[in-house]
Amino acid sequence: MTHDDPAALRARALATLRIQYPDTLAVSGMASGGYRLLHPVSGEPYESDRHLVATCRGIANFATGALLDGPAWCGDAAAHGVRFLEAEHRADPDDPDAGYRLIVSPDGEPVDRTRSAYAHAFVLLALSRAADAGVEAPDDEPVASEDVAAAADLLTDRFVEPNGLLASDRDAEWGEVEPYRGQNANMHACEAYLAAHRATGDTRYLDRARTVAARLTVELAAETDGLLWEHYDADWAHAFGYNADAPRHQFRPPGYQPGHHAEWAKLLALLDRRGAAVPDVDDAVRGAMTATDWFERAAELFDAAVDLGWTGAGFAYTVGRDGEVLVPDRYGWAVAEALGAAAALAERARSRGRDPEADRFRDWHRRLLATAERFRGPAGLWYEKRVPGESAEREDEPVPPEPPGVEPDYHPVGAYAESYRSFRE
Repeated sequence: MTHDDPAALRARALATLRIQYPDTLAVSGMASGGYRLLHPVSGEPYESDRHLVATCRGIANFATGALLDGPAWCGDAAAHGVRFLEAEHRADPDDPDAGYRLIVSPDGEPVDRTRSAYAHAFVLLALSRAADAGVEAPDDEPVASEDVAAAADLLTDRFVEPNGLLASDRDAEWGEVEPYRGQNANMHACEAYLAAHRATGDTRYLDRARTVAARLTVELAAETDGLLWEHYDADWAHAFGYNADAPRHQFRPPGYQPGHHAEWAKLLALLDRRGAAVPDVDDAVRGAMTATDWFERAAELFDAAVDLGWTGAGFAYTVGRDGEVLVPDRYGWAVAEALGAAAALAERARSRGRDPEADRFRDWHRRLLATAERFRGPAGLWYEKRVPGESAEREDEPVPPEPPGVEPDYHPVGAYAESYRSFRE
């Protein structure tokens, strides 16, 4: 069994879901109580509130299992999450424009009514994967292209700006919370649009994914020598000082994130696979970048992730503008995203007849798959991160996620599934 054996990679994805099922499913009275995150050491569920991102990632996970022709419970578990999403996270189940609450209790009581751009991108992703897999909606009908369109329209109406990028969070009445714009929400919007395109075949979603990718990874990145800054002001100017005094901020740390460079490399490889038009920019805008198509730009970003943060045992979390590591913690999600990127890039290189490059990315896939084992806890679930020890003699410490977490092994499932698809091509 090799690192690029499609059957083995499919099995890894389904085994990750099997560890989650059925303990991750919760009930409240006679209704769905959404998903509970499980501890990577004991396997016991966290008893905590439900985060919209975690709910959507759980739906996407189990829908992916169904798309991999997994057991019937994959579709059932995804439907369980869709019911909770629509009945409890949605602010008004009868109003498609009401949006979704960020955090609710297991019984659906609102805890945080923020309308998060990042989380609403995951709503589109979840419903797109569910539609692709034929998962049942709360009315016992399959999630359909109309549901995908409604989620995409909500993003457009409430978050998308004239340049095609998403603005930041809104309050419960859709008022702007802060004059902030972020790379991360837009990256996941690109991912969601790609999922919507796959589910429906509607090229409008591919165009939207292309627009987001071109703005962030080509036009704005030209101002930072091809690297991807995380934070911007309301006019989409780089906010280099944002959160400079909070280097370990959970969602918005300062600096470059090598893991996001790898994640974008995967998304651009998928744009290349779908035949999306390449950005039409002149040399002055392109700046230091030499890439002329999505594959070339994806390879640049993968190499940037390695150059910025690869430690031999994962990626450093953040790196400053001077190239110095800001936070050395190694997150599991970054390894997973690089794993999926390496597989997709190997496939795209092979499709071009560029075998040496394909072999290089296959070598990275092998190395990353071995590294991923360091993030798996005794219960089979992934730790959130590993924190380097205080000395060379001390083993680095694995750290489990804290509730209300947002990571139900979504990144590993996606990485194994993408690896399966890429090496099956």
